[in-house]
Amino acid sequence: MQGKQPDKRTLKTRKAINNALAELLAEKELRNITVQEIADKADVNRVTFYKHYYDIYDLYDKMKTNILSELGMLILAYQENNGEDFSAGMVDYISDNPKIFQMIFSPHNTGELRDKFEKMIEGLFRLIQSERINTEYTDYHINYFCGYKASGCISVFEKWVRGGFSEPKAFIVKTITELNRCADKYIAEQF
Repeated sequence: MQGKQPDKRTLKTRKAINNALAELLAEKELRNITVQEIADKADVNRVTFYKHYYDIYDLYDKMKTNILSELGMLILAYQENNGEDFSAGMVDYISDNPKIFQMIFSPHNTGELRDKFEKMIEGLFRLIQSERINTEYTDYHINYFCGYKASGCISVFEKWVRGGFSEPKAFIVKTITELNRCADKYIAEQF
């Protein structure tokens, strides 16, 4: 028997609490945030917070799990698509979730989410490259190349987010797509 699905009001409250924590994490470290600050920013009372989460660390863990799950599903969806589709999809997702990505790329954050996001992208690139050039997934050339390529994507995303999304989405998509095409051309010449 499946559990009862949360109603719209519960989902709205959880989203407000998550967004409040994300905003605060963009400003300061997790250990310096209080439940009261989260409740105030989310416009809920402390009792409501505790109705949904045991403490701040429980909230952070659940939020982190949800973010990584969503990113993983999004990245897997682009496994069969071309580079521009991947870039556009990622840029749209980041644009639709600005508070989350301001938190991920905040200098106050531990970097754990940023690193896991980068590893997911690297894994996708490694899978695509190994299939494209018909070589082992673990080939060290592919590993270094895909690590470099994923770091480049993350750097562009981070610069865009930390710059307040000042450049148009189309520019970011074009930049990542062009950089990835150049990198793909290089690795193709190596094999």
